[in-house]
Amino acid sequence: MKKSLRFFVLVTLLALTFSCIEDNGVPDNKQQETLVELEGNLTTRTLTADKQYLLKGQVFIPDGVTVTIEPGTIIYGEKRTRSLLIVDRGGKLIARGTKERPIVMTSSQAVGERDRGDWGGLVILGRARTNQVDPSIEGVSPQRIFGGDNDEDNSGEFQYLRVEYAGIELTPNNETNSVTMGGVGRGTFFENVMVSFGGDDGFEWFGGTVNGKYLISHSTWDDDLDIDYGYSGNVQFALVVRNPSYADQSQSNAFEADNGPNDNDVQPYTTGTFSNVTVYGPRDRSTRSINANNFHSMDLRRRTAVSIFNSVMASFPVGLRFNTASVTAQYNGGTGVLSNNILLVPTGGTNYAAGGGAVVADVQAYWTANNTTATIPAAEASDDFFRGYGLRPENFFGPYTVQTYPNNPNFSLLANGSLASGASFSNAKFNEPNRTNFFDKNVQFKGAFGSTDWTDGWAEFNPLNVEYSKK
Repeated sequence: MKKSLRFFVLVTLLALTFSCIEDNGVPDNKQQETLVELEGNLTTRTLTADKQYLLKGQVFIPDGVTVTIEPGTIIYGEKRTRSLLIVDRGGKLIARGTKERPIVMTSSQAVGERDRGDWGGLVILGRARTNQVDPSIEGVSPQRIFGGDNDEDNSGEFQYLRVEYAGIELTPNNETNSVTMGGVGRGTFFENVMVSFGGDDGFEWFGGTVNGKYLISHSTWDDDLDIDYGYSGNVQFALVVRNPSYADQSQSNAFEADNGPNDNDVQPYTTGTFSNVTVYGPRDRSTRSINANNFHSMDLRRRTAVSIFNSVMASFPVGLRFNTASVTAQYNGGTGVLSNNILLVPTGGTNYAAGGGAVVADVQAYWTANNTTATIPAAEASDDFFRGYGLRPENFFGPYTVQTYPNNPNFSLLANGSLASGASFSNAKFNEPNRTNFFDKNVQFKGAFGSTDWTDGWAEFNPLNVEYSKK
């Protein structure tokens, strides 16, 4: 059979007849629950919060099937079988948690033993446009094609969802990410989604038009926001927090954007538009020891034309790189726009870089025309420097370990921080038909936060020892 669903009861007595709820919005583990195994092709059904679920191997939601997940439901990815949850083209996943009861997809490993790359992650495939011919998604077998000609395609609803310890490098350049989106259309709802401790990229968009708000990438191995294959959607309010102790051998970046796998002139161009992003990078002070493969706040490559506005990117060793001359041409020609951003680079770091025929002076000239760069002071003086912007120094991962990073940090701006004002939505990009009604243009602050911390209540920044259940 293509689908196998087996129930077995871990214990027969429940401590309570209804769930108590912890601060992180999941059952309080004083009770034990039924564990349900999921494998193969699923049929239309609802996964209920009174049970917990184990993904075994590659689990598919096929064309025509809708799977609904109730708020507060816990789903484990099995490490031994490199499990994945794949929403195929035409399938739908309704994973809409609440602030008080987020949906959690996490490692099946025991408390204290979870690690990045324990399972494969969430893959969402749709029928929106890409700039490749019948592309197949990495890491999935048998092969799955994504993309099409329906930019309004709907792959489901994703809100108040956490994906932890996911993403596997199967072979070089053949990986799964915490959340992978291939040709996902703008009919899909995607907000309040957090990825943490991933084994490859945090979020990766391969083409498509899906929009997103309130996204968090925390302590991933490779890139946080990876944009490819003609992605043309929009993202507003995104947070990146980097763990300085590890990175991918291919170089890890907050933003990594490509038009395609090479520098060929294929359309639609990668023109995804991001506004109000905050990046807490790996080197909060020049004396901080970091993995040498932590590299760029923005690595813009291979004819990409992604746009970034109203954002603050701090503490990567290198600020901005154009890696081909074609990237310079895309920005000088206005296909992509970088405007009204702040780049904070550590003392001894590199503000601008270039490769593949691009010229550093051209990168600098483009950036400084409409953006700001500042140097982070050495040693302890950096704390006051960050506070001047309204950033909280304690939110950098620098002095912590995976066991000690706060599980409920406060990301709201400090009073009187300069980031509290200055946002602008006057650029013509915001008036393009696929963007004009998406962005909240009333916000005054730069970066992802004003006086309200939208991570509060549903995000979990220290999931290593969270007891979702006693197994």
